[in-house]
Amino acid sequence: MKTDNRQEIKDRRKELIIRLMDDDYYVPMKEKELAAFMQVNPEERGELKEILKELVSEGKLQITQRAKYVKSDGREEGLTGTFISNARGFGFVEIEGRDQDLYIPEGEVNGAFHKDIVQVELLKEQKGRRQEARVVAICSHGLSKVVGTYDHAGSFGFVVPDSDKIPVDIFVPKERSKGAVTGHKVVVELTSYGDNKHKPEGKIIEILGHVNDPGVDILSIVKGFDLPVEFPEKALNQAQRVSKEVSEKDREGRRDFRRMQMVTIDGEDAKDLDDAVSLSKEEDKYFLGVHIADVTNYVQENSVLDREALKRGTSVYLVDRVIPMLPHTLSNGICSLNMGEDRLALSCLMTLDRKGRVLDYEIAESVINVNQRMSYTDVNNILEGNEETKERFKELVPMFFLMKELADIVRESRKKRGSIDFDFPESKIILDRKGVPLVIKPYERNAATRIIEDFMLLANETVAQHFYWMESPFVYRTHDYPDLEKILKLGTFINNFGYHIKVKSGDNEIHPKEIQKLLGKIEGTPEEALISRLTLRSMKRAQYSVDCTGHFGLACQYYCHFTSPIRRYPDLQIHRIIKEQLRGKLSVNRIDHYKGILPEVAKHSSQMERRADEAERETDKLKKVQYMERKIGQIFEGVISGITAWGIYVELPNTVEGLIHVSKLEGDYFCYNEETYEMTGRDTGKCFKLGQKIKIMVSGASVFDKSIDFILAPEEE
Repeated sequence: MKTDNRQEIKDRRKELIIRLMDDDYYVPMKEKELAAFMQVNPEERGELKEILKELVSEGKLQITQRAKYVKSDGREEGLTGTFISNARGFGFVEIEGRDQDLYIPEGEVNGAFHKDIVQVELLKEQKGRRQEARVVAICSHGLSKVVGTYDHAGSFGFVVPDSDKIPVDIFVPKERSKGAVTGHKVVVELTSYGDNKHKPEGKIIEILGHVNDPGVDILSIVKGFDLPVEFPEKALNQAQRVSKEVSEKDREGRRDFRRMQMVTIDGEDAKDLDDAVSLSKEEDKYFLGVHIADVTNYVQENSVLDREALKRGTSVYLVDRVIPMLPHTLSNGICSLNMGEDRLALSCLMTLDRKGRVLDYEIAESVINVNQRMSYTDVNNILEGNEETKERFKELVPMFFLMKELADIVRESRKKRGSIDFDFPESKIILDRKGVPLVIKPYERNAATRIIEDFMLLANETVAQHFYWMESPFVYRTHDYPDLEKILKLGTFINNFGYHIKVKSGDNEIHPKEIQKLLGKIEGTPEEALISRLTLRSMKRAQYSVDCTGHFGLACQYYCHFTSPIRRYPDLQIHRIIKEQLRGKLSVNRIDHYKGILPEVAKHSSQMERRADEAERETDKLKKVQYMERKIGQIFEGVISGITAWGIYVELPNTVEGLIHVSKLEGDYFCYNEETYEMTGRDTGKCFKLGQKIKIMVSGASVFDKSIDFILAPEEE
């Protein structure tokens, strides 16, 4: 059947459904009821589902709280967004294009479920500062599966969701329990979303294992975030076919840098090595090469591999596993810049002066051969003068010191223009074979990690600037100016400590240099960690965009992600554009093609990055709770990292954070001052401030809530 005929049939069926729902005698029906009423054959029910979905997205139909279809009420003036539920009954609606989410009071949720696409109308009267709204219609449900713990109860069971965004249990009839027993971690498919009188219902489609089985805790988070673990067989087969050695034909038309001295510098356990660096110096000029794996040579546009990589958007690095964007056959094989093996690359060759300015550059397709696979630890040892390590890599030692020299210059140059460096310690969590956390400590940045960061930033800027001035379709990494209201609030708070930040008069904007100056002034002070955190919270989130609006945090006008095509789809996407431009194939048709697809690529990649970040945070929180379960009753010294009306957050040197609930502050009635973020005793005058060192005792840890409870140590009381 021709495509045109198929579309005509679909359009006629849409009209038929609209006419049916226009009828005065129409009673709202679920999808299955509609299929039976319209006598849709079983093999055509997938098409009916697709048609209903399209009608909802077009605003012609709505889904009621009980998953029944009705004709839209025509309230086009209503805003549409994604409902984000809260365990306490209220919620928020995220609307594209609005900087601030709308607050939905508990009484105005009107049956909306977490991640539903909803229509809302603004409320005229409100209590808080945030704009309030009510849900007036549920357009479509965004969540079809939920992960949780099964509890058997006689002739039925129920699933307690892992996510606190779903504040109700899900009822499961016995015949739909798939044999699950109490304590099983399960995936339940929702068959009804419930309403004010009825709980949601579902059927169990997968049993992950018992809650105490090794690895089930992380697997539950993986399933909860709907992270794709297995690759389709076609993608694996395609990866196997293309992952062959670099041939003579592959090398044709490429610059040959195989004799150039270059290294990879990564963590000890890294397996996907997608960037190599080379450096030499003549007189007062530095010649820096950043060589990135040419993944696009093996992942062709719109291939099975490409579609799967786009769907994933990014590799996800969890505490006990990596969920890669590309199959390991590629990411650890032919696309990895393994030592002593010919590899295809895209090279950014830059000439810099003594002030770190890029005087000239070239972007080229190349073939390379890495001399040595280095670890951050070994390079740092060399720079710190470790003789044994220097002897092992003696031929490369001069280049490492030259790298340190240039990186320091480049970093200082970036600092002068106002680039902001939030140096928060990330967590390094070491597990045993059963997934039990043995050690939690800050992940240390050293001279070697900074060298790679500095060189990758420089390459990303250079490539972005080149394609901006070419006026080519491209995917940029952007970071908008912070919201003025948040900056003014930050300014009010830091005034209590004797600091201030200057907003540009007339523009109502802050220059990144002001943030950088503030971070410099607080360095080494008791309030450093807290002011840094509050400053970070007043920043906007970086994202991918087809518009080059600049990067506030790096204080630069042009920035992109070019250096990690193995693990980030935007990098892979722009490599295709770069290669087409280098080969003179970026025709009008290809430009139109990229203009058509890139906005969705940027939007989807930003969403997938956010999902990965949230999953990584959840696994870290879980393992920190499991670690502190064994420390109950022990005393530690930490720093007050946050103060709220409900208590005091304390961060320990190992990056673990817990809460002293205000009810546990015995001996006095403590009041919270939201302007100064202080907790003060009404009778004793005892005051708790941000950045203050404090001794605590671990009093509890809940794996279910992923929360850690502290109380004041006896000597503090």
